Amino acid sequence: MRTEDFDYDLPAELIAQEPIEPRDSARLLVDRGPGASPDHRHVRDLGRAPRTRRSARGQRFPRALPARLTLQRPTGGAAEVLLLESLDGRSLGGVGAARPKAPAGERLVLPDRTPLIEIGERTAAGDTFVVHVLDHAAADAHGAMPLPPYITTPLQRPERYQTVYARERARRRRRPRGCTSPRSSSNGSMPPGSSSRVELMVGLDTFKPISTDDPADHVIHTERYRVPPETMEACRTASRVVAVGTTAVRALETAAATGQLGGRSDLFIRRPYDWRIVDAMITNFHLPRTTLLCMIDAFVGPRWRALYESAIAERYRMLSFGDAMLLTRTEPR
Repeated sequence: MRTEDFDYDLPAELIAQEPIEPRDSARLLVDRGPGASPDHRHVRDLGRAPRTRRSARGQRFPRALPARLTLQRPTGGAAEVLLLESLDGRSLGGVGAARPKAPAGERLVLPDRTPLIEIGERTAAGDTFVVHVLDHAAADAHGAMPLPPYITTPLQRPERYQTVYARERARRRRRPRGCTSPRSSSNGSMPPGSSSRVELMVGLDTFKPISTDDPADHVIHTERYRVPPETMEACRTASRVVAVGTTAVRALETAAATGQLGGRSDLFIRRPYDWRIVDAMITNFHLPRTTLLCMIDAFVGPRWRALYESAIAERYRMLSFGDAMLLTRTEPR
């Protein structure tokens, strides 16, 4: 396959610039399998969508943080850092937009010249590096929400960029409709409709297009993941696993493929792929030429294009703030 195989015409006016209210009024394209036209529903109908109540598996998301920092180099030049994750409690992965690129050891400063970030060594991927946050409180105060580059409208309510599954202080975490708390039945298995949790720290490839002609040559960024033992056991005994989000898919499939319930995932899911855990997924619509679209192709095969064409024809809202789809894997596991 070629990267151009994952291209499609995305009308700019369909890229959602702000979240819909209420959340469950978002539209839901329900994939009915090869040869069948999709159903057009809403997220509020999810509990009534075909086969979604049997063994849904949700995920727990870390909160999106104000991790985009606009700084200056000591020479006065502009620099931008995107904090990705904590590596050892002090160092974080980041992306620099300084031109020319800041060397290791250089300190980036706030407008008042207070040093905030010290540049470390670059990683093997080449466009990420280790940075040292010199003042975490100042980073939180001066950081901005890391919106994808295709969202150009200022976000009036930064909290609205959080998923309903984000970990929040002093607030209960909501569960998807049709799911219950994760408690075992009398035989030790998870009851139909129950939910379990996984974690995966979203990295750069969520928004970064594939830059090579052959997707197999693309170097995917690693992401930290964790699958609790009870979640993996629940998935093994479930008759059907529905993953909420491509990050949940990657975490579950990484754990199943490696036998490791935590660590760093470099799994690039593309055809041909031997699916081990996930039977269905709920996800939004993705950018052309991205690793996420490769995953969708591996999940449903070439009919992803017909599903996207149907969504565009029906004027679905696309990408991060857009509508969703419920996909069923083509081949049984």
